[in-house]
Amino acid sequence: MTETPNRREFLNVAVASGLAVSSMPHLYAAGSDTLRVGLVGCGGRGTGAAREALRADPNVKLVAMCDAFMDRLQISLNNLLKVPDIASKIDVPPERCFDGFDGYKKLLECVDVVLLCTPPGFRPLHLRAAIDAGKHVFCEKPLAVDVPGVRSVIESAQLAKKKGLALCSGFCFRYEQAKRETIKRLHDGMIGDIRALHITYLTGPLWWRGQDPKWTEMEYQMRNWYYFTWLSGDFIVEQHCHNFDKANWVLQGAIPISAMGVGGRQVRTDPKYGNIYDHFAVTLEFPNGVKIFSACRQMPNCPSDINDHIIGTQGQCHLMRHRIERYDGKVWEFSGESKNMYQVEHDELFASIRSGKPINDGESAAHSTALAIFAREAAYTGQRLTWKQFMASQTSLAPKVYAWGPNPVPPVPMPGVYRLS
Repeated sequence: MTETPNRREFLNVAVASGLAVSSMPHLYAAGSDTLRVGLVGCGGRGTGAAREALRADPNVKLVAMCDAFMDRLQISLNNLLKVPDIASKIDVPPERCFDGFDGYKKLLECVDVVLLCTPPGFRPLHLRAAIDAGKHVFCEKPLAVDVPGVRSVIESAQLAKKKGLALCSGFCFRYEQAKRETIKRLHDGMIGDIRALHITYLTGPLWWRGQDPKWTEMEYQMRNWYYFTWLSGDFIVEQHCHNFDKANWVLQGAIPISAMGVGGRQVRTDPKYGNIYDHFAVTLEFPNGVKIFSACRQMPNCPSDINDHIIGTQGQCHLMRHRIERYDGKVWEFSGESKNMYQVEHDELFASIRSGKPINDGESAAHSTALAIFAREAAYTGQRLTWKQFMASQTSLAPKVYAWGPNPVPPVPMPGVYRLS
């Protein structure tokens, strides 16, 4: 990806207080070597990532797994062993099954490639540890839940480049051929100058895993991680981040000027839903008057709408339909083959490791994540936030200590009262 002046500005601001990294040797596995894969975070997405990683290269093995909870790990391992075409590539004995908060450290000692698929609140910590340990990484989206986490991810991405390590994010739409072809035409000017993007992720509610009197407060939050901002970033960050990534892709890393919006908690009134919202509507303003109009919602009995509409001076694009309509009547629509994007991202990751030309999209993924967090904070505060204010934030959502026990939940953010610091 070509680094534009706007993107350089973002990185310079983000890592102004960051870490200087030294040049490191170029590391990658030779074509005849077995790549040892480890999975950190054994939920549904992590299990899927492990399956796709094992299908991505003929000479890989899953050799270690880690999850905060051993029962979740065993469910994942058992499910993977039932998949006929990858079962022979799984070698995870009990001594390489790790749990707890520090299990990932032991896993990193016995793998070449690590799949980071825990709740997003752990992503910056785990990513930095993996890069420090010299491992190639696939890390699920989003990459952080707060600004300090974004800064950490950028530092890790830059360190990975210095070390010659692959870093592939889970922003999977970038690996779908239909969207690659569509956005290429936008970048080539098919709809002229882009003036606005309308992005929506309107869906129903998600899972809730219940309560158990034997669980500590921390265990309850971890098992129901979606409903706690320190773990998920709120659903605008955890889910709607896909739309922000596509917008970031279309706008080629442009830096916003400001954000302003609304949000709240209308149906998630029960304390069991932690401290996240159930709806957001935010406008991001960019140079030259370009705007992103964002809306997301998780409520029952309402129609879904997951779309990205891009409006230009000479036409418009329905990105999820891969269709471009020019105002002069000309229409383009993708009609080729588009392979499973979840598989393609792993195919390209492992191919890049084998070739010695490692993928590294960590910085663009950090920017996409930051856009979603920026929108969240605009709604939480109820104020017009500038990008400069936002990127100067020192607020970390991480708990004071990672341990099984008490972990007080901050109040639901109240617009006009909540402040970003």
